[in-house]
Amino acid sequence: MKELKPIMFVGTCSDAGKSVINAGFCRILKQDGYRPAPFKAQNMSLNSYATPEGFEIGRAQATQAEACEIACHTDMNPVLLKPSGEMMSQVILNGKPVGNRSAYEYFRKDDNARLFDEAYAAFERLQKRYSPIVMEGAGSISELNLKKRDIVNMRMAKRVGADVYLVADIDRGGVFASVYGSIMLLEEEERQLIKGIIINKFRGDVRLFDEGRQIIQDLTGIPVVGVVPYFKDIYIEDEDSVVLDARNSEAAEGKVNIAVVKLQQMSNFTDFNALQFDKRVHVYYTTDLQQIEKADIVILPGSKSTIKDLQFIREKQIPEVLKKMYAAGKTVIGICGGYQMLGQNISDPEQIEGAVKSVEGIGLLPMDTVITDEKTTVQQQFYFMDDKHVCDGYEIHMGQSTFNSNVAPLVRTMDGHTDGVYLSERCWGTYMHGILDNATVINHLLRPFSSGKEDIFCYKTFKDDEYNRLAKHLRQHVNIESIYESASVDIK
Repeated sequence: MKELKPIMFVGTCSDAGKSVINAGFCRILKQDGYRPAPFKAQNMSLNSYATPEGFEIGRAQATQAEACEIACHTDMNPVLLKPSGEMMSQVILNGKPVGNRSAYEYFRKDDNARLFDEAYAAFERLQKRYSPIVMEGAGSISELNLKKRDIVNMRMAKRVGADVYLVADIDRGGVFASVYGSIMLLEEEERQLIKGIIINKFRGDVRLFDEGRQIIQDLTGIPVVGVVPYFKDIYIEDEDSVVLDARNSEAAEGKVNIAVVKLQQMSNFTDFNALQFDKRVHVYYTTDLQQIEKADIVILPGSKSTIKDLQFIREKQIPEVLKKMYAAGKTVIGICGGYQMLGQNISDPEQIEGAVKSVEGIGLLPMDTVITDEKTTVQQQFYFMDDKHVCDGYEIHMGQSTFNSNVAPLVRTMDGHTDGVYLSERCWGTYMHGILDNATVINHLLRPFSSGKEDIFCYKTFKDDEYNRLAKHLRQHVNIESIYESASVDIK
């Protein structure tokens, strides 16, 4: 078997489907006997994940590593930007926070030379352990005003000598203009790196685009190596919370209704993905008081800016509704930032999150939280309550919580510490992201509202099967052999 050069998927725009195609190609390479690993020099997302070593990366690269059947590592996403409002982002470098910077500061200072070198060093480390590296770009490759400071698209492709494939979203229209414009705005040296074009999200019979293929090749001189049909029946975790806009926002009849409060700075919304596959459940995202009141269970999710989001939901009078619902026998739980909100008080003496130093919590859980600059990032295995099944989760949070009375912990980790507060069956909170990926926890949560049999749905197995289905879908519609042939290099 020949070695392969790095293979990179870039886009004509944001949300063209680069992350999903990257994940599918990672699984194809794994199936075909290679040792692939994902790489994205810089990611911007509130949806992050903890590596086994206790560092933080973007969730998309963790998902792609899962498709490769390897553990995720910071070298797969050396720069992560986590927006925190007011045009500021927390900068995560090699898995650890290095401070906050405004968008202006970030893009203007030294053309990101230091971050570019750091990202390239991470790539080199990764390439010593895996082959090929499956790279992902960000947004559009032809944002001319940002181009010289861009460390994630063609600048990185050129430095590592990657074969680049341009992904275009035909569903949003204008595919000929977007493909032609994206390529023609590149420098000639950059255009030489683009080996093929993938038309993504095609609706209808792909044979209807045969003429379109030829037109694009005639215009650009670059072949269309695939036309990928639009699909909704293959599940790959989403990275961008914009997808929540298309999800349910109202209660439904005949199900256990679970309302997730849609915070402005909501993070790690993937905490609720497993719930959506439970046939007993209807999950929806809202800040509408009437829709919240219709729920059997309300979840306060994680937040990048806990105090700001607490003030946001207070303006909407949500805390009072939650207390009334709990008193009436409904369930209210919180995860990470939402857990902090359910306490008595949140203080930020160092003003890490912003100008507000202290705010009163919702008051359901007997605890106080202090926001600290030390960030906890760790994968965990744990026992939920008295259950004997080993559960999986991860912690990513800034802040320490102390309890005002003797309270029962929610979980006990394998490394010996406890986490969370179990006030009652209908009110609890935890720092543990991914806690609702575990059937044990879901069954406990639903027990007061569902007499149905316990669900034996395994989220891990389900996701693995979906990677295989995605790989099959791409094999049917993309010329994989041409990609291999272009990327092949002789082993010296």
